[in-house]
Amino acid sequence: MSLAARIATPAAIAAAPVAAQPLLAAVGHERGLVPNELRVVAQSPAALEGYLGLSRALDHGALDDKTRARIALAVAEANGCDYSVSAHSYLGTYVANLDDADLAACRDGRSTDAKADAAVQFAVAVVAARGHVSDADVRAVKAAGYGDAQVIEIVVHVALNTLSNYVNEVAQTEIDFPIVAHRAK
Repeated sequence: MSLAARIATPAAIAAAPVAAQPLLAAVGHERGLVPNELRVVAQSPAALEGYLGLSRALDHGALDDKTRARIALAVAEANGCDYSVSAHSYLGTYVANLDDADLAACRDGRSTDAKADAAVQFAVAVVAARGHVSDADVRAVKAAGYGDAQVIEIVVHVALNTLSNYVNEVAQTEIDFPIVAHRAK
C-alpha cells in the first residue's frame, strides 16, 4: 500500500480475499495484468464480481471500442480522477488506438470523430447534470445516429466509469499507468 492509499491494494492475487482470487486470476489471464484499481475493488469480492460483470457485458454492447474509450476518458476528466485519466489515456492510446488530438478532445468533453463527439458530449452532460439531462441533450445524441439502446449504454458507461472514479478517489489508488493529472477546473 502506498503512503497516500486509504484502502489496501493486495500486492498479489494470493493476498486478495479468497473469493476474489479467481476473478483476479481471470482478469490477469484476459489482460496480461491486474491493475491496482481491480486489486482494490477485490477487497469486496461481491463488488469486484459486480464491476467485472457489468464491464464485460458492456464490452458486447452496441458501442464500439473507440467510443467506449472516449467516454471513459471524458468521464474520468469530468470527475477529476487522476487514476482513471491516467489509465484511460494509456488504454486510449495503446488499446483503442486514439490519436493525441482525440485524446485531448476527449479530455475537453469532445471527440475529433463527428459521431463519437455527440456520444462524448452526451456522456459529459450526464455527469454534469447527474442524469438530469435536457430533452435537447437527448435529441442531439439521437440526431447523431444513436438509437435508444445506445443512449442507454452511454448512460451505463457513465455510471460504470463514475463508479470506478469514485472508488479510486476514495481509496486513493496508487496509479500504475503513466501518470496524467486531470485538468483543474
